[in-house]
Amino acid sequence: MGVEQSVSNTHFEESSEAAAIVRTVHDYFEGWFEGDAERMRRALHPALVKRGYEGDGDALEDGDTSQSMIDATARGVGTKYGPDRRHFEIEVVDVYRTIANVTVRSGVYREYLGLVRTQAGWKIANALWRFVDEGDG
Repeated sequence: MGVEQSVSNTHFEESSEAAAIVRTVHDYFEGWFEGDAERMRRALHPALVKRGYEGDGDALEDGDTSQSMIDATARGVGTKYGPDRRHFEIEVVDVYRTIANVTVRSGVYREYLGLVRTQAGWKIANALWRFVDEGDG
């Protein structure tokens, strides 16, 4: 699976924190694409709020919770995408103390993730996503 990583924050110099954030995002995306519910569970904050938007009006897609994402992962919903669409690029946009903002560009989704640093490590608390046109990822 091709993965590119970028950390672009002039105010953030702790590479170990950036690496931990990137690992969390890997668990999230690779867990989804591989149907690995434990990796998905490890990546998500229990109070996750995830919404999709296709830009066709004012309505947001019904939100997903941590449990609905773990259940969908266990059912293999993300495994339907072939290897040619499973590539993704992670950009750590900003980190401030215990919060972080990450953009992920994949062959399937564009996602903007909000992460929090908990006692158990970095967890995805918020996600806003949309499908990308095939070939746009």
